[in-house]
Amino acid sequence: MRNDLYILAFVALVSAVLYRRIRIKRLPLPPGPPPRFLTGNLHQLPSNEPWLAYAEWAKQYGPLVCFRLFRQRYIVLNSGRAAMDLLDARSGIYSDRPDEWMLGRLAGQHSTMFVLSSADARFPKYRKMLQSGMSRRATQAYRPTQEHQLKTLLRRLSETPEAFLTLTETYVASIALRIAYGYDVAPDNDYFINLIQQSGREINALVQPYFYVEAFPLLRFVPSWFSFVYFKRAYLKSRKVFDAVETGPFKWAEAQIESGRYTESFFSQYLRPEDGHDLDAVERDTLKWTAAAIYAGGARTTTSAITSFFLLMSLHPAIQKSAQAEIERVLGRGRLVRLEDQKALPYITAVLKEVLRWAPVAPLGLKHRVTKDDFYGGYLIPEGTTLIANIWAITHDSELYPSPSVFDPTRHLGETPQPDPFKYFIFTHFSTKTDDETPTSFVFGYGRRVCPGATLAEETLFLAIANILAAFDIHKARDAAGHDIEPDIKWRTAVVTFATNFGCRIVPRAPDMLASFAV
Repeated sequence: MRNDLYILAFVALVSAVLYRRIRIKRLPLPPGPPPRFLTGNLHQLPSNEPWLAYAEWAKQYGPLVCFRLFRQRYIVLNSGRAAMDLLDARSGIYSDRPDEWMLGRLAGQHSTMFVLSSADARFPKYRKMLQSGMSRRATQAYRPTQEHQLKTLLRRLSETPEAFLTLTETYVASIALRIAYGYDVAPDNDYFINLIQQSGREINALVQPYFYVEAFPLLRFVPSWFSFVYFKRAYLKSRKVFDAVETGPFKWAEAQIESGRYTESFFSQYLRPEDGHDLDAVERDTLKWTAAAIYAGGARTTTSAITSFFLLMSLHPAIQKSAQAEIERVLGRGRLVRLEDQKALPYITAVLKEVLRWAPVAPLGLKHRVTKDDFYGGYLIPEGTTLIANIWAITHDSELYPSPSVFDPTRHLGETPQPDPFKYFIFTHFSTKTDDETPTSFVFGYGRRVCPGATLAEETLFLAIANILAAFDIHKARDAAGHDIEPDIKWRTAVVTFATNFGCRIVPRAPDMLASFAV
């Protein structure tokens, strides 16, 4: 009798599983633009500001838009609810990365934290090491470094304000290099700063155009002298730069530690663990990739946000004055704003949030890959599909952010603020809030792929924005006749986007404060 019950239970379980699979397979794919037979939607793939094109597609097809490039399927998530429901709430099957030939295998980035498959045995080790080194408690040890580089930024802005873009990038990369490796950048033309700038350009060159080797991997065996395999020249050039980014600072830091002349850093902490053992090959490899993630990962994203801040302050002088008034009312004039002041400066924090909402640094984030068949909203999401979260569309969703094109920090203040792009709660705006809600983020990624350095990035941004406002007035650039130049804003199409084609006049407003930073 008991055996019969076991058999019946087993048959029922198998039947339920098979029924679910058949039911899923019968569901339609999400709608999208009609594909061609062989190439799919390659002819419709947007080459500039694709986040805008995807948002337009959503108006016609709905929040989930499906398109195809040859055999590979993509689904763009244009709503916050869909992105949270899939990439966060179902992160167990949506945390993988697609296997991309150009950036991953051919250019050698398949082992980076950002491209590594979640199924790789190294992935949890990377995450654990980075979360330990980038936790909120750990970042408290980095504050002297942040403050030192901040003073350098403010001093150099007062000396060469026209170079604000270069100085911003140096400020961010200097913090990352010091924290990751204990490296102090040179005042001008630093090798590692130049290297990370070049690396960003190479990544953009590999991910933006569509290379046919993605659909036909056998093309990698075609001799380089064939004109149509220009992709080989592209990835070989990029690979040299990426190798230098990953191994250059690593070898420098290792040599410093061996000599005994080194600064404590993330690298030194793990190269010389407390138990005194020598790292094996796997541990050294893990340290190399995680330290490189700190160096390369935060430099361009944080720089992008500060660049947008300069643009937005020049366009909104009233908002700038309100922010400066809060600093003076709370802290007075002439002293450095520190991280412990942030709670007393809610308007400054609101400015920071609104910068990242209005101009998300990575409008399409990084791609996700689903590892088994799933269904959502009555649609099939087949195993192996690449998911793209349209962060720009989410942060410009009028249901979440009324008048989304308007830059308005006050939307993040008051008793009923609009969704916080830093610490957004999954169900806050979609259903009843519960006590066990897990905070996630629109701007720092989703689920198991959320950025481990989010706390450091937020702190670095706050320090820069608050102190630039305290020390300077930011205006539109002027022409030779002294008239304001209205910026013709353009956005660089890349994984990390930048506002371009604008200038600023940056005028000191706190000379005593700036004088105290003189060398």
